[in-house]
Amino acid sequence: MRKSLDKIIEIGESLLEQLDNCELCPQECGVDRTVSSDGQCGASDKVRVASCNLHFGEEPPISGNCGSGTIFLSGCSLSCLYCQNYPISQQLVGSEMEIEELAEKIMSLQERGAHNINFVTPDHFIGHIVKALGLAGRRGLNTPIVCNSSGYQKLETIERIEGIIDIYMADMRYNNNEIARECSNAINYREINRSAIKEMFRQVGNLEIDDSGIAKRGLLIRHLVLPGGLSGSKEIFDFLANEISTDIYISLMSQYFPAYRATEHDILKKRIAATEFDKVVEMFYNAGLKNGFIQELR
Repeated sequence: MRKSLDKIIEIGESLLEQLDNCELCPQECGVDRTVSSDGQCGASDKVRVASCNLHFGEEPPISGNCGSGTIFLSGCSLSCLYCQNYPISQQLVGSEMEIEELAEKIMSLQERGAHNINFVTPDHFIGHIVKALGLAGRRGLNTPIVCNSSGYQKLETIERIEGIIDIYMADMRYNNNEIARECSNAINYREINRSAIKEMFRQVGNLEIDDSGIAKRGLLIRHLVLPGGLSGSKEIFDFLANEISTDIYISLMSQYFPAYRATEHDILKKRIAATEFDKVVEMFYNAGLKNGFIQELR
């Protein structure tokens, strides 16, 4: 059940108050973002946005025919060696804006017919986003809200936004903590990621798709297949089937290529082979999973 608009704004303001000792994400840098941007995400206390537009490249229930109203946030709590959006995530390409302006951008996307408002990498700006959603709600926002994240999210932060987020799209990238730290600078990734996924599912359940094929609520897992078995796909699929739901929707992504600093890594510098991806697809079905989207390998 959605919270009242006043409560949403109150939660946003409460999250913003944490920026002087920021521990919103699992990195828990403790940086005072009101005077510094030296934390893992590189963010200050101003929300920074790379782009706001209709996006047609998401999974079919998210993009639909009219597009997903996608807002790309600059910066990231991870430092993936192979990030395909590294100018945005690592170099913080984008522009700062006031929260009221962000609310205007949200309403503009709804007015353009977006199926949803889709915040990409929102963790470090979650207070700004929540307050902006409350302000937009006062102006008539009634479009589903998507939290499109790395899945490396702090449980306490996710708990705070219950009743605000309609759809979670979260990555499950690794099964092995050492690999996660080496490739993405993520500490205790497996435990943090699985705890976050459990909480997301508790809040919204399996993906609900209407008669026109558009998602209205629920959890969608994204799994990017990395070369050399770095993703730990079998273990992730078994976790989802045994501890979440065999009806969970999963997007199997074959789009990996050696971007950013991947060429410096012995395994990440390679593309995935067709046989490698086919084995992951087989693992998906062998785990008892059946719902989702399998990206064509090109």
